[in-house]
Amino acid sequence: MKSLSSRKKVIIETLRRFIVFAIVAVGAGSALAQEALEPYPPPKPAMAPVAPAPVVQVPAAAPPPPMPAAAPAPALPGTAESHLAPGDQLKITVFQNPDLTLETRVEENGTISYPLIGAVPVNGLSPAAVERRIEQLLHDGGFILAPHVTVTVLQVRGSQVTVLGQVAKPGRFPLDATDTRITDFIALAGGVGAMGADTVVLTGTRNGKPIRREIDLLALAASGDSEDNVRLQAGDMLFVNRAPTFYIYGEVQKPGVFRLERGMTVMQALATGGGLTPKGTQRGLTIHRRAKDGAVQVLEPKLDDFVTADDVIYVKEGLF
Repeated sequence: MKSLSSRKKVIIETLRRFIVFAIVAVGAGSALAQEALEPYPPPKPAMAPVAPAPVVQVPAAAPPPPMPAAAPAPALPGTAESHLAPGDQLKITVFQNPDLTLETRVEENGTISYPLIGAVPVNGLSPAAVERRIEQLLHDGGFILAPHVTVTVLQVRGSQVTVLGQVAKPGRFPLDATDTRITDFIALAGGVGAMGADTVVLTGTRNGKPIRREIDLLALAASGDSEDNVRLQAGDMLFVNRAPTFYIYGEVQKPGVFRLERGMTVMQALATGGGLTPKGTQRGLTIHRRAKDGAVQVLEPKLDDFVTADDVIYVKEGLF
């Protein structure tokens, strides 16, 4: 009986497993069949080819017009182009050739020593002429095909101007710039002294000919006219003469010699001398004036008469 019961259990277990397997197999088949029956998604439409953008021909930019040549600066009246002299300090540059940049001094024999070409005579030449000479030597020597040379005057030591007369510091002064004028050198000399005249005398040479010119400093300062404020050259001399004077003595507070101002009257001259003393009187006032022939004239002026250079004013003592 036990044997029969065991066999029944085995059969029942086998049937149960078969049924489970059959159910699983049927479910898997149904899923496969459903997947087979579903339609495939429609294919995506192909993208239309993109036409290339048309190529637009851009016209080439027109080259810029050439720069007009700079007009040369007008020459100032009474001036001349500066020339080099021994002692002048120069700076020489060559475009796109920094190795040829040189700061040098004009030797006593009037030459400079430059790389590749050696000694170059420059005495008496203008900076522009030196530029052309060095360019020619560099080209002819086969060193640079088309050289562009610039010569700058750093300091003018070989050229000097003399300032004499009634100035604070008379002496010789170097031309430190090519556009130094009369007023610049008067300032270098410390200005006109207390007894200096209002005019300065310029002497020198221009174009091989001697010149002499008298410049009124007061008129120059008032007008600012550059024609009278001449640009100076090497060897020029400025002389500031003594200002005209007059003398006053007698019964005045400060007898002595005084600077004669322009348009000074007798009354102004008495005021310059400090005025009359308590004993002085305006009556009988006399002026001793030398005529052109050298004779001395004794005049009895009015108070509004003008005083001239070298007049001697005498103030008498009053009787009461």
